[in-house]
Amino acid sequence: MKGGINEGLRLCELQYGSYCIWHEENREDMKDSMVKKLKDQLFVARAYYPSVAKIPAQNTLTRDLKQNIQELERVLSESTTDADLPPEIQKKSERMEATIAKSKSVTMDCHNVDKKLRQIFDLTEDEANFHMKQSAFLYQLAVQTMPKSQHCLSMRLTVEYFRDDSFDQELPVKYSDPTLQHYVIFSTNVIASTVVINSTVMHARVCLFQDSMNQVFHVLTNGQNYYAMKHWFLGNTFKDAVVEVLNIDPFIPDYYDKTTPSHLNLPTEFRVSFHGINNASAMHSRTQYISIFSHSHYLLPEIFKNLEKVVVLDDDIVVQQDLSTLWSLNMGQKVMGAIQICSVRLGQVRSYLGESSFHKNSCTWMSGLNVIDLARWRKLGISETYWKLVKEQVSKEGSTALASLLTFQDLIYALDNDWVLSGLGHDYGLSTQSIKKAAVLHYNGNMKPWLELGIPKYKVYWRKFLNPENQFLNECNVNP
Repeated sequence: MKGGINEGLRLCELQYGSYCIWHEENREDMKDSMVKKLKDQLFVARAYYPSVAKIPAQNTLTRDLKQNIQELERVLSESTTDADLPPEIQKKSERMEATIAKSKSVTMDCHNVDKKLRQIFDLTEDEANFHMKQSAFLYQLAVQTMPKSQHCLSMRLTVEYFRDDSFDQELPVKYSDPTLQHYVIFSTNVIASTVVINSTVMHARVCLFQDSMNQVFHVLTNGQNYYAMKHWFLGNTFKDAVVEVLNIDPFIPDYYDKTTPSHLNLPTEFRVSFHGINNASAMHSRTQYISIFSHSHYLLPEIFKNLEKVVVLDDDIVVQQDLSTLWSLNMGQKVMGAIQICSVRLGQVRSYLGESSFHKNSCTWMSGLNVIDLARWRKLGISETYWKLVKEQVSKEGSTALASLLTFQDLIYALDNDWVLSGLGHDYGLSTQSIKKAAVLHYNGNMKPWLELGIPKYKVYWRKFLNPENQFLNECNVNP
């Protein structure tokens, strides 16, 4: 039976993604057992009634069966929980049980009973499928919608920005100094980007030229969130690190045509589901959640014209160790350092890549923690290659992700897997040991740590980098 449940979960995940994992992990023990029992009795009684009613000698049983069905229908129309049931419900259930037992003892055409049961079962299955689709839709809506508390925070900060312009602590000289460590974060989420910066700064190595004085963070956001971000980061300090907030809208180039949205694009997350083989006789389904660069990432050389190297951090990560060694990496002729996902190779998504030229055994790669050699990026014309591929792939589903995978083919420097532990936004099975060992935790998947739907046991690693005493967080009920 357990194997059947696991197979059902896998099939559900192939269709509905991480909703099924969340639903299984948050399944509650069955309540209102009497209501369920009454519904089951009603289900069986309705199946027997048509066949019993056709037997002239069973008029009394037919009348009793009809009466019991009507009684339970009336009770269930007024009751949805056991607490709603009338005091005499136990006797009604016993009478129905006895009537069903009599019906089972009557000689009749079993084909008719079976046919009726199948009809009722089909109706019930259709209703269950409807509720599954409805629940999956509401789950997706919940993970894609900004929580009310964060909307409040953004509005409050925007209002305060225009109300109080008494401080301006920006240090533009540092923003373009190539000798410093420059981190780039694409985000529209104030608290998410705060956690990334705070956790990075808190773990910076305290020694000459390798502490937070050397760190510059560039938060790239859109016009809608720019003033909220600006006010927040001007009003909060992160040791000696410098934070620049940039509105990306003015940087959007002319080649954003009708097929490419002319606004900030956050890293693209997509789900890859496919079948594999455990052994000669066993098939199994597998689902991977991969995050990858979006359109906006290909503006980096244009935005940071004076920089030759940056580290790009997604806003759904938490840093647990010092990142300074990334700046001394020798990536050879490669353009980007990234975690490679060799459990998903380009050949396994070839149906999406069409006739494009690619190496089928090449590993896919993840955004989250990426070391970018901007000088080599410019020399090889990476952005131009990407936009050309986007236009070629525009009619295909997931064209952005596919264009990114092809653009960086053979140009990825594989970071050690110990750098990043992925899956905290969808995988309930990660061990505490592996979490503590990782330099960076990546909450890729739908269940982000700032959402109610986030995986509770992983939220503790994220929450500790927010200040619970902050006035704005308290006023907007952003409870870390």
